Order: sequence, then C-alpha cells, then structure tokens
Amino acid sequence: MNNTLTFFKFQEMVGLVRMAFDRYHTILDRISDPRTSDWPLMQSPVPTIMMVVTYLYVILILGPRLMANRKPFKLREVLIAYNGAQVFYSLLMLYEHLMSGWFWDYSYKCQPVDYSNNQKALRMANLCWWYYISKLTEFADTVFFVLRKKDSQVTLLHLYHHSLTPLETWILVKFLAGGHGTFSNLINNMVHVIMYLYYMLAAMGPEYQKYLWWKKHLTTIQLLQFTLVFVHSAQLLFTDCGYPRFIGALLLLHSAIFFALFSHFYYQTYRKKSKPIKTD
Repeated sequence: MNNTLTFFKFQEMVGLVRMAFDRYHTILDRISDPRTSDWPLMQSPVPTIMMVVTYLYVILILGPRLMANRKPFKLREVLIAYNGAQVFYSLLMLYEHLMSGWFWDYSYKCQPVDYSNNQKALRMANLCWWYYISKLTEFADTVFFVLRKKDSQVTLLHLYHHSLTPLETWILVKFLAGGHGTFSNLINNMVHVIMYLYYMLAAMGPEYQKYLWWKKHLTTIQLLQFTLVFVHSAQLLFTDCGYPRFIGALLLLHSAIFFALFSHFYYQTYRKKSKPIKTD
C-alpha cells in the first residue's frame, strides 16, 4: 500500500515537473525571436549556463590546482596570434554593426527591433549571434592568465565581466536580436579593437614597451564606453519606439555597475599608486 502511494506521488511530481517544463517552453517560444530559435545554442540557456559554470570551475579551482607545482607558461606566440585574431574579429563585427544599421538606418535616440526577414534585419540578427560567440571565445583571456600564473589579473571585476556577458548576449540573441541594445555591442567592438591591439603588442616582448605608453588610457576608454551606453540607454525612459523600457533600465544598471567597478580599478591601479608618500 505504501509503495503504491509512493509511486503515485512520484508520478504526480513527474507530471508537475513536465507541466512546468512545457509551460516554460511555451512562454519562451511565445516571446522569443522566431528567427533565432533554431540557431546553435539558442534552444535553451542551459548550455550557456553550464559553460559559464565550467569556466568558473576551471579558473577558480581546477586551473590553480594543475598549475600549483608548475612553472608559468610563456605562450608568447599563442598570445600574439590570439590577440591578433580578436582584433580582426572585433573589426569585422564593428563593420557589420555599422553596415547592419548603425551607420545609416538606426536611430540613436530610440530604435526598435526589426523582427522581419528582410536582408538587413537578418544581417543584424546573425551578427548578434556572432557577438554572443565572441563572448565565449573571451574565456581564453582568463585561461591564459591562469596558465601564466598572472593571479593578480584574475580579479572580481574580470570574473564578473566574463561570466555575465555570455548570459546577457544569449538573451540578446534569443529575444532582442537587433535594435537599441546593440549600440553597446558597437561601442564594445570599438574598445576591443584597441584593447586587444594593446595586448598583442604587449605580448611581442620588452622591445615593444615604448609603444605602450597609453596603457592607463585603456581604462579611461572603457569608462567612456559605459558612459556612452548609460546616456544612450537613458533615452528609452523618455522615448517610446517599441523597444522594451525594462531592457533599457537593465542596460542603465549594467553600465552603472561596470562604471563603478572600472572606476575603482582605475583608482587602485593608477591614482592610489601615484600619490606621494607622506613624511614627517
């Protein structure tokens, strides 16, 4: 009798889970972008979440364990090739952002998502997917820090940024593949061209250090990036063009958090160190 009751309770639980799962997919299908629903990694957020969890496990636990009794890897040629590839990738996406709308067609005041199947709308949606993929490739930034034992580079800011952006960009492709929010992608591509160019030159060796006097200006450029995104997103609070204001509010919060984190990094790295030591 007890076994039968337990079996029925189990069946009931399975039914409830299945119902919740079906309802979740129904809601997801109803509000998602139908053009991107069958694209690789877009059916469910689970693969992306698992990649982020795996990334954090490798960086925080597995990597340090494996490197504990090993000398740091040099990786000079690998870093030059990787950063050069990221410069090229960012330049290509920058061009595509401009040609898909931001150069001529898009409004910088308020731009709705074009969910049609016309050529430019699909070009922008496709670009959003490649932008999402670029955030997965950037996991390698931190892997190289671990392999080179650059532990001071694996900061809370770095981990927060590299963990959050793949999830944000998955949401972008799944629900909002185009429109107002892609402005931040455009600006990010500009910044990444400069940033990865710096990293490529830095990897070439000490003889190139004289060309890297502008290192601290990288953070200034990143702060400018978040300021531009904040101002651009704030327009959604006062203008209605069909782009979700809720997403605009999230973009405001996102850019404000990153501005605060990067400002703290800038102060700790440059301002605090440059202060003269007081003597009696």
